[in-house]
This record gives sequence, structure tokens and C-alpha cells, in this order.
Amino acid sequence: MTSDSTVENLRASSAQPTTTQIYVLYINANALTVWQAITQPEQVGRFFHGMQLEASYEVGGHLRSWAPDRSVQWGDNTVLEWDPPRRMVYSWRSLYDPALAAEAESRVTWEVEPAAGDSTKLTLIHDRLEHSPKTAASVQGWSWILSNLKTVIETGQALPPIV
Repeated sequence: MTSDSTVENLRASSAQPTTTQIYVLYINANALTVWQAITQPEQVGRFFHGMQLEASYEVGGHLRSWAPDRSVQWGDNTVLEWDPPRRMVYSWRSLYDPALAAEAESRVTWEVEPAAGDSTKLTLIHDRLEHSPKTAASVQGWSWILSNLKTVIETGQALPPIV
């Protein structure tokens, strides 16, 4: 049994962006399919708001992202770790909004692991958000992006765009 104060503390903590956000999901596809979906620029755009991605996948390489019409650069991030087909880590700073661009860089980690049968466990960790409170609040959008990734891989169709 939980007390009223425990429930209020849980509500407060879930409403506040945290400095480390962890998302775990299981996808009904093999690990290589999932890896290709998160690293091939043409695939990334299918689940990530139509993003146009230029990627140099090597440590020190850049991941440059653009709006679908390339009118606005969304990000210019650096690959920190590259261990295909298991792990990718890169810096994160959103450039499309001046307030977000002014904050310190954070970090995104993708971990891909084979799971039961031919399925995959995908973990996304967005951390180092201590000095980036606006970014921490905005990246809670990972839930929709990851749901869309799963939907695209499993059905071939994207979710309706969020408004």
C-alpha cells in the first residue's frame, strides 16, 4: 500500500525531465534489421520526423540532421563510439531552436541486442542532461520516435505525424 505522499512524489518525479532518460523496447525483427533502421539515413527519416541525415559512422565522424526540406539544420553531432551492429554513441545538441542550441551537449546511446527468437531488445539512453534542462524536457519525444521505429520495422508503415 502506498501513502498519498508517495503517490505525489511519483507524480512529481515523472513530470520532471530527468538527467538520464532510458527507453527499452522489444522489436519483432532481428538485430541486424534494427541496426540498419537506426543507421541508414533513408531508414532514419521514415521514423524520425522525416529527418534528412548525413552520417559519417566512425569515431569522431559527424551526424548532421536536417528538416525534411533541408531548410533548417536540426543537429550537428559527433560519433563518440561505433561498435556495429551493437552500439552507437553520439553527442546531442538541437540546433533548430536557439534556446536548445545554447545548452550544453548531451549524449545519446543506442544498444541493440538479440532477444528471444528473432526479436531484438533496443535500449536508448539519453544522458548528460544536467546542464540542459530545456533539452531534457524536449527529448521526452523519444517515446514517439521509438514507437514509430518499432511500427515502421514491424509493419512497414509509419505512425500518423504528431502535431
